[in-house]
Amino acid sequence: MSRRTQRLNDLFREELARLLLHQVRDPRLSGVVTVTSVQVASDLSLARVFISSLGDEEEKKLAMEGVNSASGYLRKELAHRVSVRRVPRLEFLRDDSIQEGVEILHLIKKVNDEDSPQGD
Repeated sequence: MSRRTQRLNDLFREELARLLLHQVRDPRLSGVVTVTSVQVASDLSLARVFISSLGDEEEKKLAMEGVNSASGYLRKELAHRVSVRRVPRLEFLRDDSIQEGVEILHLIKKVNDEDSPQGD
């Protein structure tokens, strides 16, 4: 990956996170929604945006519906905020890595609690 592509990935991730936090007023995005990463195609035709949200399966589904319905607005806002020749089409993908990490930490804590002496 070129340095330019990496800079664009980081820039789009920061701007999209800021837009989702401060500009998008969709009740489906009321929970914790995080932009974990962005992968921009080298020809700027597509940007894959990885979204993580906490909650149950239904809340995650609603969050994905919310970001997909806001994609046109987000793309238009990116065009105003980022100086690139062409703003890529946004494709939102679910990223469950944060939730998986939380679950692993809970398992580790549970194992540590079971292994610790009862007298402590």
